[in-house]
Amino acid sequence: MFIDERPAVTIEDESDRYRAPALDKGLDILELLARIDGGLTQAEIAKALGKSPNEFYRMLDRLVRRGYVQRQDGDRFYLTLKLFGLAHYHAPVRRLVSFATPLMREFSNRAEQACHLAIFDRGSVVVIAQQDSPTYWGISIRVGAQINLFNTGSGHILLAFRDEKQRQMMINEQRRQQDEENDQPPADLDDRLRVLRDKGFETMDSLQTNGVRNISAPILAMDGNALAALTCPYIQPVNPNAPTYDQVIDYVREAAKQISETVVGTVDTSEL
Repeated sequence: MFIDERPAVTIEDESDRYRAPALDKGLDILELLARIDGGLTQAEIAKALGKSPNEFYRMLDRLVRRGYVQRQDGDRFYLTLKLFGLAHYHAPVRRLVSFATPLMREFSNRAEQACHLAIFDRGSVVVIAQQDSPTYWGISIRVGAQINLFNTGSGHILLAFRDEKQRQMMINEQRRQQDEENDQPPADLDDRLRVLRDKGFETMDSLQTNGVRNISAPILAMDGNALAALTCPYIQPVNPNAPTYDQVIDYVREAAKQISETVVGTVDTSEL
């Protein structure tokens, strides 16, 4: 009797025919770093994956150059926020804008001021929606504009309402995208963010335009982290019947809360 002793072709064997070893190495590195706090050295990555360090040198170099991984503290590698941005940017941003737009319009009509919505995306604060003032004057920022994380109300909000790990990653991303020597966080930034988080909103004179005072409040996810920042570039109106500055602060906070609740449901801020 003839017995065919050749191994049967399994589904797993069939799939192995299409393996891309270099891609597998890159995905292994990303998945490993995603599970680790504090980063890993090249040798630690190799040990965790059961490979030699030389097998990962070129792959790590490419991941760093493409912005998925960053190298700090000499030879320690960390995952950046780029994958988060790729995974969450398009459809969720469209959903956020679609829910926020009518509430932003309602705010502008009520406050007689313009407003815009911004998120953090791969090293920059990006404006994703903008609503003009219903009056014949106002300040507007074009959709798609990139603004600084360290010296804007929107940036401060996005930093303050993130956990410590995310905040540090955002700061590193901003510095990596900009001129690191000339784009340092202010010395008092940590103290300011603590105050801001306790207060729940930010007010500051614009460092880009004279006569404008920015009022910003967070759009919060269920875990209390900021999805976005709603900002009103407030201009003092001549009309004595226009809403006052303090009223506009309340309107910004109310609008931000309404957007949060509309997008993700009621947010519990009792432990923030």
